[in-house]
Amino acid sequence: MAAPEMAASNPPGSSIRSLVPQLSVNLPAEPGEQRWYAVFTLPQNEKSTARQLELREIEAFLPTYESLRVWKNRQRVKLELPLFPSYLFARMCRVQRSRVLAAPGVLRIVGNHREPIPVPDATIQLLRSSLFAKSIEPYSELVVGERVRIRSGPMQGLEGVLVRKNNNLRFVLTVDLINRHASVEIGAENLEPVAA
Repeated sequence: MAAPEMAASNPPGSSIRSLVPQLSVNLPAEPGEQRWYAVFTLPQNEKSTARQLELREIEAFLPTYESLRVWKNRQRVKLELPLFPSYLFARMCRVQRSRVLAAPGVLRIVGNHREPIPVPDATIQLLRSSLFAKSIEPYSELVVGERVRIRSGPMQGLEGVLVRKNNNLRFVLTVDLINRHASVEIGAENLEPVAA
């Protein structure tokens, strides 16, 4: 069940804490169940690898952001770059793993030494959300700061770290599985502190 549906079915007055374990727990996928997985690709091959997966009827998602670059001739160009270089996400079931691994550009599916580990659906939902599409960017600094939780809306219950940038509040989402971070501008009214 998707995170927004869980949030909507939560009875009034119940604690948001009851949602957090459901959002963060990653149970092993059933053989026919489709889950999101992080796929490690050859450097600078993320877009072509995503196209190859789509040709193999595997749903692929490559989070991107816009970056303004100035060339030597002082021309300004907007580029669409991968949010997490060398990573994309693929939605698959166990029997589709061999099709993913056979796609050109795929090096491996991220997991432990025994099996791939699914990415929480709430993480993918936040990355795909149109609410944050224009304000998301990579975050490569060491993540320090107060741990917070989104308290309302479709991403309710998702946890991250609060940082400031140019006097704006930024919510830093960490994809633990690939040890990568992305920051999203978010209003303070939508956040609440997480008790230590």
